[in-house]
Amino acid sequence: MKAAYTKPFLVAAFIVLIDQVIKTWVRTHMSFDSEIRFLGSHGMLRYTENNGMAFGWELGGKIGKLVLTLFRIVAVCGIGYGLVYLIKNKYHRGLIMCVALIFAGALGNIIDSTFYGLLYQNGHLFEGRVVDMFYFPLIKGTYPDWFPVWHGQSFEFFEPIFNLADASISVGVIAILIFQKRYFKQEVPEVSSPNSEMVEE
Repeated sequence: MKAAYTKPFLVAAFIVLIDQVIKTWVRTHMSFDSEIRFLGSHGMLRYTENNGMAFGWELGGKIGKLVLTLFRIVAVCGIGYGLVYLIKNKYHRGLIMCVALIFAGALGNIIDSTFYGLLYQNGHLFEGRVVDMFYFPLIKGTYPDWFPVWHGQSFEFFEPIFNLADASISVGVIAILIFQKRYFKQEVPEVSSPNSEMVEE
C-alpha cells in the first residue's frame, strides 16, 4: 500500500521541483519580457508574470488576487484529499496519475501566488505573481475577409504563455477526458444462472 502512495506523490513532487527550478532560473537570469529562442520564432522562453489563473487569465484587483489565491489553496487541499481517496479505494492507476499531475500543477502555481510576493515583490504573503515562460506561436496570420466576426484581424496559435505547472494541469485534465471510459469503468458482477446452480448441486 505504501508503494501505491509513494509513486503518485513522488511524480507530483518531481514536477513541483522542476517547475520551481525553471521559474527561479527565469526570474534570476532573464529580464522581464525578454526571450530566449530555441525553435526559432515558433518556440521560446519569454519571461512574463500574471496575477491569475493558468495561461495568463486573471481576476482583477487585489481583492480578486486574494480570492483567487485562497481558492487555489482550498482547491489544492481538496485535490490532495481526492488523490489519497483514489489511492485508498484502488481506482485506475491512470486516473490516479492524472490527478497527481493536476495536484502538482495546482501546487506549483500556489507556491508562486502565496510566497513570491513575500520573497521577490512587495513583501506581502498571498500577493505573489505567477511566473510564465513557455511560448509557442506556431501559426500567425490574418482571418480572411469572408470569415465571420474576426475577418481581417490577425490571429496567433498558440498565443498563451504558460509554465510547467499549467502544462501539468492541462495534461492531467485532457487525459481524464480522453480515457474517462477506461478510468471510470465499473466491474459488472457475475450473476449465476439457475441452470448453473442445478449443475453444481
